[in-house]
Amino acid sequence: MALLQIAEPGMSLDPHERKLAVGIDLGTTNSLVASVRNGVAETLSDVNGRHLLPSVVYYSTHQPPLVGESAKQHAKSDPFNTIESVKRLMGRSASDSLKLGDQLPYQFTDGEGGMPYIETAAGALSPVQISADILKSLKTRAQETLGGELEGAVITVPAYFDDAQRQATKDAATLAGLNVLRLLNEPTAAAVAYGLDQQDKGVVAVYDLGGGTFDISILRLTKGVFEVLATGGDSALGGDDFDHALATWMLEQRSGIELDQNDLRSVLTESRRVKESLTTSDAVMAQLPNGEPLEVTRHQFNELTQGLVAKTIRACKRALKDAGVSLDQINDVVMVGGSTRVPAVLEGVEAFFQRKPHVDIDPDKVVAVGASLQADILAGNKPDSELLLLDVLPLSLGLETMGGLVEKVIHRNTPIPVARAQEFTTYQDGQTAMLVHVLQGERELVDDCRSLAEFTLRGIPPMAAGAAKIRVTFQVDADGLLNVSAKELSTGIESAVQVKPSYGLSDAEITQMLTDSYQFAGDDKDRRSLREQQVEADRLISSLVSAIEADGQALLSDEEREHLESNINELRSTRDSGSAKAIEASIDHLAKVSDFFASRRMDQSIQQALQGQRVDEID
Repeated sequence: MALLQIAEPGMSLDPHERKLAVGIDLGTTNSLVASVRNGVAETLSDVNGRHLLPSVVYYSTHQPPLVGESAKQHAKSDPFNTIESVKRLMGRSASDSLKLGDQLPYQFTDGEGGMPYIETAAGALSPVQISADILKSLKTRAQETLGGELEGAVITVPAYFDDAQRQATKDAATLAGLNVLRLLNEPTAAAVAYGLDQQDKGVVAVYDLGGGTFDISILRLTKGVFEVLATGGDSALGGDDFDHALATWMLEQRSGIELDQNDLRSVLTESRRVKESLTTSDAVMAQLPNGEPLEVTRHQFNELTQGLVAKTIRACKRALKDAGVSLDQINDVVMVGGSTRVPAVLEGVEAFFQRKPHVDIDPDKVVAVGASLQADILAGNKPDSELLLLDVLPLSLGLETMGGLVEKVIHRNTPIPVARAQEFTTYQDGQTAMLVHVLQGERELVDDCRSLAEFTLRGIPPMAAGAAKIRVTFQVDADGLLNVSAKELSTGIESAVQVKPSYGLSDAEITQMLTDSYQFAGDDKDRRSLREQQVEADRLISSLVSAIEADGQALLSDEEREHLESNINELRSTRDSGSAKAIEASIDHLAKVSDFFASRRMDQSIQQALQGQRVDEID
């Protein structure tokens, strides 16, 4: 007798068959790929047993790109074609990349949309293309190890990456042939790796200091739910900066030595070796090109880098303030990133948070491990999982309104995914189009925020100013990417844009935007109030001038007209040189002295509407 094997529709006939999914930590210095195998999340190694893949790509004219250790070997002999730390260029403009010329000795050119391109032997390449080559190498490693095609990947990004940097990461993955299941914040991935989602752990701080970026995230953890209360950090601060600080000091000690570009790269490589050695040693001998050995002590290194450590602690303070929690409410501190091995960093974090941080899992691997656990869930291998990740927006999103003001639609630290809508109206009579200007930042004026995109909604029915209703909707998906749409409600006419800028914020702009929002809060409030009153004055002046032109001759005596025009001119003068309170008082005065004219116009409109009709016909 034959037996039939029965399965639910859409389910595998093999109950043990799993979809292959991976977590990828695309790092500045090193990258890793991890997967859940036999219920255990683990990083995947290459054929030589190495788990870390150096984020280095070497380009030449006669062979395909080399990635990892094989590429790293060319760093000294051919620095211009050996690309390192490309993550620091993701989502940046060409002008921002040139500012890093002393740290990244490459030849940059402007590409389409302002994206930086690096001149190599293989041609001009964007950071997206170079990152894609790193991701291709990780994808190949995963498929060879797991023995099949990948269902998808969860790729981690710094929590402080803005929209452009996230989109650049997603574009690189697409170019590498990867299906992106989710872009996951690195600190959140680390918390998943520690299994904190399965415990009622209260509030946790995740301190993530990688090769090129620093993130601090404050999370509230309950069973199965991650809620990011606040994020902070610096997208251009990491272990590379510790290397450069030490390399600069070493060169100052041997100022008489003349070095070429290859020698400078050698010094940077040597400074990294010395830094790593000082993790376990009190003193290390450094060897500079064309020079005598130089002793470097841990004390000297700590003094050189204390400003960098202090910078991370200041970001921690801001994040705690944003989250609305105090130090004594922090239950645990999780350390992430290879740069957290620096003793001075560990000491600084422990001193600030007043507790020993978690360093149980290899800080280089913890992010990739957490990403693989999330990938396993999103691929459908754990349909009953209750893991819920609530990441947040790092900066507020809004629109430009009249007077160059910013109306925030979604505020910073709002959990994502999120959708918010707000209704706006027209400013002028008969207005048939509206420019929608999307902005990012914490300040009150357009000039102090970052422009993300613009689009125009056309086809608005001509109406009186303020009569049209335009609903603008902001939608931020789970990857932190933004779509904005505008719809005129009476006609249903709609226009939309996917916000996909070609480059992101410059070096310290994100941190600076937050700092400025606190520093200039009082000034911004006053400036906003002034602009609002100026806009209201312009609106009143415009409507009165139009009314006088239309009906002044019929409804006003010469004396009344002169009186109104005199008060209009007074408001114009106050609007240009007065304070917000003075403008408001002048507006109220003009509104009162023009009330009689408004009443006469209304009476005239009613008489014209009723003229020629019988009383019993009027409803």
